[in-house]
Amino acid sequence: MHVCVMGAGIVGLSTAYALTQRGHRVTVIDQAEAGRGASGGNGAQLSYAYVQPMADPGIWAQLPKLLLSPSSALKIRPQWDPAQWSWLLQFLKACNTTQSQSTTAQLLRLAAQSRATLDLWRTQETLDFDFSSSGKLVMFRSVAAFEGARQQLALQQRLGGAPQQAVSSDEACAIEPALAPRRDAFAGGIYTDSECAADCLKLCQSLVQILSARGVQWCMGQAVERLIVREDRLQAVQLRNGQDITADAFVLSTGHSAPALAAQVGIRLPIYPLKGYSITVNTDGPSLAPRVSITDSARKVVFARLGDRLRVAGMVELVGRDTRVIQQRIDSLQHDTQDLFGDCSRWHDVQPWTGMRPATPTGLPILGRQAKGPSNLWLNAGHGGLGFTLAAGSADIVAQAITGP
Repeated sequence: MHVCVMGAGIVGLSTAYALTQRGHRVTVIDQAEAGRGASGGNGAQLSYAYVQPMADPGIWAQLPKLLLSPSSALKIRPQWDPAQWSWLLQFLKACNTTQSQSTTAQLLRLAAQSRATLDLWRTQETLDFDFSSSGKLVMFRSVAAFEGARQQLALQQRLGGAPQQAVSSDEACAIEPALAPRRDAFAGGIYTDSECAADCLKLCQSLVQILSARGVQWCMGQAVERLIVREDRLQAVQLRNGQDITADAFVLSTGHSAPALAAQVGIRLPIYPLKGYSITVNTDGPSLAPRVSITDSARKVVFARLGDRLRVAGMVELVGRDTRVIQQRIDSLQHDTQDLFGDCSRWHDVQPWTGMRPATPTGLPILGRQAKGPSNLWLNAGHGGLGFTLAAGSADIVAQAITGP
């Protein structure tokens, strides 16, 4: 079978890889270079065990700050955009205990499948992407936030999540000595020794090499303009240059642009971009930068070691489709890093990045065929901030569905 995958981020490339493993011929289309969208500079954490969705009951108490504070890490800037308002209303509706717990359970299952699938790929292929399994600490600055995290931990343990433990600030510093100078800033943390980190862009580049060797065809630098449907089947996709790409089956994995394409064939996707930022810096000595992945929950900033580099990522902004790199946000990430880890870098070469993470209101990705869409179109979209974590498992599910029993 010939399958056309629209999107060459980590989700689309993982899908292409899973399809070629099953013997399919694949064409990949993307308007940019592979891995250069939301995958290019993400937080680098493979967060398999700690998957708390953003749609949480606690969001209601934070609404005034989210709307009014210029320094809030989670920022909402209302637009004259019906899609944004619709997404926000659905998001607030999902901020209840029942939905949050249901989402957590489903994310944990998908994350477990993703871990197993990526581990299998790592045994089968030579993948150079700065992979490490040094564990993860999610740190909380207030006693109330730490207590909420302990409740989330108890829920995840009941749902069969990976072993985790609540640790005091002193215990966290013993696990990651780089935190010691700021010991008093935190009330405690959640530690998962099995969590991993890796460079998503490097994995994308490795997958491109493998897929090219397998004969995958590439249509890069070309946006999909039109989906051509006859009867109940998608016959072809038309590129900006006028070229038609035909295939037996199609997968839509174009991130935050997926809703516009899906709408052409009668599918409404509740996906909206959440803008995030990152910086990547060289580390200047093994004892100065953290080895364990760190999440500063209050500031919504993550720190992940990638060989001799440190990736620092954060912010969640609902600001429409403004893709500009705002220097104030980059400066904020640098300030947060220097506050926690002092002289971890000489800051000679700060590499800034921003990306638009495609999110659903609940935090669950949209996988598979849709009832109102063409019978040969599959969705693999809407992973939000967990795209890297969930990509392999999502790809496995979609590829198996296309292949059939």
